[in-house]
Amino acid sequence: MRLQRNPQLNANGELIHLLSTEGLSKAVLTHILDTAANFVSVSDREVKKVPLLRGKSVFNLFFENSTRTRTTFDIAATRLSADVINLDIARSSASKGESLLDTIDNLSAMAADIFVVRHNESGAPYLIAQHVAPHVHVVNAGDGRHAHPTQALLDMYTIRHFKGDFSNLSVAIVGDVLHSRVARSNIHALTTLGCPDVRVVGPKTLVPGDMTQMGARVCHDLREGISGVDVVIALRLQNERMSGALLPSAQEFFKSYGLTPERMQWAKPDAIVMHPGPINRGVEIASAVADGPQAVILSQVTFGIAVRMAVMSIVASHDA
Repeated sequence: MRLQRNPQLNANGELIHLLSTEGLSKAVLTHILDTAANFVSVSDREVKKVPLLRGKSVFNLFFENSTRTRTTFDIAATRLSADVINLDIARSSASKGESLLDTIDNLSAMAADIFVVRHNESGAPYLIAQHVAPHVHVVNAGDGRHAHPTQALLDMYTIRHFKGDFSNLSVAIVGDVLHSRVARSNIHALTTLGCPDVRVVGPKTLVPGDMTQMGARVCHDLREGISGVDVVIALRLQNERMSGALLPSAQEFFKSYGLTPERMQWAKPDAIVMHPGPINRGVEIASAVADGPQAVILSQVTFGIAVRMAVMSIVASHDA
């Protein structure tokens, strides 16, 4: 029986789309992180540009709202010298009923080279990747509850920057894991990179049942979940994706699972605190932690530019 090739890779095993961290090898993930390391210093230059995507067109298609992801993709593409087109979805023909693939066909006719796609439907970037011409590349900027690979990669870069090798680390992901595409992408990336202790922490209603199959340990008690860990990744409550009463209230959640300075003492003294944003202060994390010495949240944002530069430069250098 012939195995189906990962749609993110060409026949030579080279990255042509970034759709998910799932199914990518340690070598591919490490190559992205190493490439990003070369781009971090670009931000410190007087002229913050390199010519790798000169003459290429990057279309940002954000069917969901975004601040950090959209802006850092925009900056990343601009620093690679690409022409950047931010489509206003609310004022586009998509609002008149045009199908997703018809929108893609019309933009492809405008000589698009890279589509950066955020969509509320899981699988939308995969559909586009299967549809586009061999020289066109798709980067998933978040699809439904499925995946957010560039966020996971910038998280991996941040962890590696502050903690080094993954092989001895304990990482806890705390909060609304059920609705979090970031959590899933991070678990796939962490286990692939060799992290031996990945924990997901939250109430039973917000932790999906497939976490152990993915290689994570499930904890419903916060103290157990973050005791002795090197990294704590806090997740916000995604109320916009919830249906039904999954939680008594945000206040009740903070009482049981909110990160406070006192609770952070359960982790290692040099543990770092991360958050993909946007932060809900006083819900999943106290301001004293979010703004405290252990927090590397703003570093995540900074590193996100370099990671997204790396992803776009790598996929654009290969054809299907």
